Amino acid sequence: MSSVISCKKKIKVQEDEIYSRHLQRQVKLTIISTPIPDDKSELNLLLLNDGQDITRFRVKEIMDSLYRKKLIQPLIVVAITAGDRNKEYGVSEIPDFMNRGDKADKYAAFIDNELYPFAKKKAGVRKFKSVVLAGCSLGGLSAFDIAWDNADKIDKVGVFSGSFWWRDKGDKAADYSDDKDRIMISKIRSSRKKPHLQYWFYTGGKEETGDRDKDGVIDVIDDTKDLLEMIKSKNVCAQDDIVYTEDANGIHDYTSWSNHLPQFLLWAFSK
Repeated sequence: MSSVISCKKKIKVQEDEIYSRHLQRQVKLTIISTPIPDDKSELNLLLLNDGQDITRFRVKEIMDSLYRKKLIQPLIVVAITAGDRNKEYGVSEIPDFMNRGDKADKYAAFIDNELYPFAKKKAGVRKFKSVVLAGCSLGGLSAFDIAWDNADKIDKVGVFSGSFWWRDKGDKAADYSDDKDRIMISKIRSSRKKPHLQYWFYTGGKEETGDRDKDGVIDVIDDTKDLLEMIKSKNVCAQDDIVYTEDANGIHDYTSWSNHLPQFLLWAFSK
């Protein structure tokens, strides 16, 4: 009997897959779950881009540690193995100047119309307590874009080093403008949506050396802060619904991102 009880308390990992008619391919999934509560209305969902890197992100170990300490609520993580990241990740219906992200709308439709119902059925729930979408780098840009457009189903979004530099013309073009040509910032500026979301952003001070505007601040920090200001200017949420974390020594890799994953999970799912 004791072995059954101890087994029930363990974090469970399983591989699965779903065929997407939107993407026209099989999508591999890694599903990590805490023990499922008797009251399934207490169950939360985290959809995670770049599921092929879930081991490097140390998701299982960090979830296990936080759950054992009784710091996070019951949680299912569905990590989605990427297809062609340069096509499926981006801003829906607005490819960049190299036509990257031209399937971002199809990926968003996959998340909304196929993966979300699949996750509910898999968990045996009609509704999750909360639904969170997150990603790193280009996967972070994708997560933010999908969450903004689907706030009727998504409650919170987490972005680790988001690629908010994503632009509709090369930054060396004579008429390039940070103000007009960064796709996501322009999208938010012109958006009439009032999504009821909570936002969590992370950047690292040593991620790159790029500094387009020569202000002494690297682009990943500038781009993220500019997006934050744009969100705040829209008055779509309370000021404390936006959390921004900056690590002076953080670099653009899973070591830095996983160092801040506990903080993100506690923000999203703390008891």
